[in-house]
Parts: sequence; C-alpha cells; structure tokens
Amino acid sequence: MPGTINNEYGKVTISEDIIATVAGYAATENYGVVGMSAKTATDAILKLVGSEANKKRGVKVSFIGDGDEVDIDLYVTMVYGVSLPVVAKNMIDNVRYRVQETTGIKVANVNIHVESISA
Repeated sequence: MPGTINNEYGKVTISEDIIATVAGYAATENYGVVGMSAKTATDAILKLVGSEANKKRGVKVSFIGDGDEVDIDLYVTMVYGVSLPVVAKNMIDNVRYRVQETTGIKVANVNIHVESISA
C-alpha cells in the first residue's frame, strides 16, 4: 500500500520504495554505520551479485492506517568500538527528519536492528 498525502491541490501517492531509499541514504550518513544488512533472501542475493548501490536493502517500510504514517525498520552493520545507543539515536533522528521532510509522511517509529559489527 503506498503512502498518501492529501492537500488542497489533490492527492500525492508515494511508494514504499521511495521511502525505503530515503531512509537507507539517511541511515548510512551517520558516523558509526558501515552499511545496511540483508533482511531477506533477495537482499542477500543482490549483495552477492554486487548490487551495493541498492539503498533499499536493509530497510523495511510498513504503512499505518490510511497510509499517512509509516514505521521503518533498519537492519544495519555498525563499526566496532562506537556507542551503539548513541549511534542508534542519531540514526533514528536523522531518518525520521529526512523521511518527513522529503516525503511529508509522518514517521511513527524507527526501529534499529544491529545485525553485525565490523572492525
């Protein structure tokens, strides 16, 4: 189900892929984040064949209600030695801000799943 924004000019529909891409870029901008982890078998195959440019990998988007609110799950690899709670808080704030400012869709929750640590 795509996200929708209703205004005086009409209705704007935004796909899950757009929100996932924005969230993926915003998540990897943060210090301490190495990259996004594969959340599905398809993501793992894309990583094996070299589709590293796919920023949607490691992002799960779930629309709430009428599509005007969204939950985002991020599956990430972080750097060894950083404070995981601090990096996660920065990532949550950045993803929430970027998605809301870019798409106009309210972000209800951003959930961080640390899948691995890299040196």
